[in-house]
Amino acid sequence: MKKLRVDVWSDIACPWCYVGKRRLEAALARFPHRDAVEVVWRAFELDPSAKRVHGTEVSYAGRLAKKYGVPVAKAEAMIRQMTEMGAADGLDLRFDKVRPGNTFDAHRVLHLAAERGVQDAVKERLLRGYMTEGEAIGEPEVLARLAGEAGLDPEEVRAALASDAHAREVRADEDEARSIGITGVPFFAFGGRYGVSGAQPAEALLGVLQKTWDEAAGAPEQALAEGAACGPDGCA
Repeated sequence: MKKLRVDVWSDIACPWCYVGKRRLEAALARFPHRDAVEVVWRAFELDPSAKRVHGTEVSYAGRLAKKYGVPVAKAEAMIRQMTEMGAADGLDLRFDKVRPGNTFDAHRVLHLAAERGVQDAVKERLLRGYMTEGEAIGEPEVLARLAGEAGLDPEEVRAALASDAHAREVRADEDEARSIGITGVPFFAFGGRYGVSGAQPAEALLGVLQKTWDEAAGAPEQALAEGAACGPDGCA
């Protein structure tokens, strides 16, 4: 087997997707065939109807409380739990800084980044910008700046965002997600054979990597494991 492709559906506005990225990286660091693995980031919008940038008058806890229909105190406890779990994977999740917004353009930028060979770096920069630094990733200028810091030409990003470039690719990702029943992210597809839903522990992801590698010559199979994920109704 010369190459193992791992497709990951995720959204920028998704804390579990950031955690899942770190856990996949930890699994890959221990995988003996790491150099033969290609990770491809696929588009999934948790809230396609979101405004480009939401106001900051309502806190993240307030928005979470409204979404789940729970008291703000309980929403704050949920945030603390996610923050602690992120920290365990080396992430500084700053929900007090998050500025929610539409992520469609961010996904278009990620498709451009894939063409230029810097998709993972841009994905990382956008996640950190949104989840840690409070960047308004729905704004074209913010996307151009962050993508530029990760290896893309900011002018090329601006030109792409001023057009409909890569819109079809984003919609195709989302259509494929629906066709295979993805309702929450992150979702990992290993070699087109095994699916893992949610931010599974690195050990579990490593096991699926090895299993996919070892069984690549066999008949297609499907298996599904579930973990913490974000969906249109929130993160759990």
